Amino acid sequence: MSEKEDFKKKAMDAVDSLKETLIAMSDQMYREPELGHQEFKSSKMLAKFLEEHGFEVETGTCGMPTSFRAIKHGKPGGPTIAILAEYDALPGIGHGCGHNIIGTAAVGAGAALASLIDDFQGTIVILGTPAEEGAVDNAGGKVTMVECGVFNDVDIAMMIHPSQTDVAIASSNARVALEISFYGKSAHAAGAPHEGINALDAAILTFNGWNALRQHMTEDARIHGVITKGGEAPNIIPDYSEIRMYVRAKEMKYLEELEKKVRNCAEGAALATGARVQFRYTAKTYANMVTNRTLANVFAQNLESLGRHVCLPEEKSGGGSTDMGNVSQVVPSVHAYIAICDPGTATSHSREFAEATVSEMGHRAIVDSAKTLAATAIDVLASPDLLKDIKKEFVSGKRT
Repeated sequence: MSEKEDFKKKAMDAVDSLKETLIAMSDQMYREPELGHQEFKSSKMLAKFLEEHGFEVETGTCGMPTSFRAIKHGKPGGPTIAILAEYDALPGIGHGCGHNIIGTAAVGAGAALASLIDDFQGTIVILGTPAEEGAVDNAGGKVTMVECGVFNDVDIAMMIHPSQTDVAIASSNARVALEISFYGKSAHAAGAPHEGINALDAAILTFNGWNALRQHMTEDARIHGVITKGGEAPNIIPDYSEIRMYVRAKEMKYLEELEKKVRNCAEGAALATGARVQFRYTAKTYANMVTNRTLANVFAQNLESLGRHVCLPEEKSGGGSTDMGNVSQVVPSVHAYIAICDPGTATSHSREFAEATVSEMGHRAIVDSAKTLAATAIDVLASPDLLKDIKKEFVSGKRT
């Protein structure tokens, strides 16, 4: 066994020794789900765990109360490796996206690496990134961290996300989150409808415009939304309506083009009905995810060493979006996936998927994820040539 493989074994043994603690933390988050920017219990628990394993922990990073940055230095020099934790839940269904697993796997990997980093040149950083889900205002904790320079000194960034399959190379769509408000004029719907301006009609016409627009969109693009406010009573012309919606596209350039068309539909509906329209971004704009294949190939090898079958070299193209995409624009990144249920048994953003996080497969995924993150970090720490190849791909690659 080489020295590097010996370090990997020690890291994996360390994860095994923490197995029950990691599972308990994940299950606790499952029982007490918290929405984005409100993950006070979850972030505190994860940060405390890292402190207990020798990390210097800063909370409230970039002004976000539920964020944290935990740092463990090795010998001077060497790469800085960031492992990202998520821990926000979804409204109504709790951890239906499995962020309880993401958070515990990240800190588990960090704890395993903390016991070994003194033997390497380099630094391990565990980032607590709140509000990945767009269900809350100002979602996109990683975007905020990119904007305030958290990744300026980071050499690679990694995370792993629950799924139905094991995947190392994946893409995600760029995304804009909009709130569209229409302001009309109330009137008696039977006695004097001609005196009113129907804000709900404006919202409905907007959706009709989007339905027509879909014929002229690329296949990978998405427009979807809901009417969150549309009136109070059937005998009152609604003077206010509100839409919350997402626009998604494979790349940022097309997203910008499509957003203009989406806004045009709403502005046309306002003109047709006499209403006034107002737009507001409800979350940070998410960039498309660009996986660093050099890093992902190493990640896949470590995941397969645990007896898993990784989908490579095919790329998983997701219709969803993640703020990890913004990280991948500024630093070589991997956003991998790990199976917590059999294909077809539970889909992401469902109660069934939340239940899968506390199943036997879900618990195994926590351990395997932590081991793979730690092993991949050791590969990068131990091999300057690998890091050079990762950065070479990043510099030459297309990202937007």
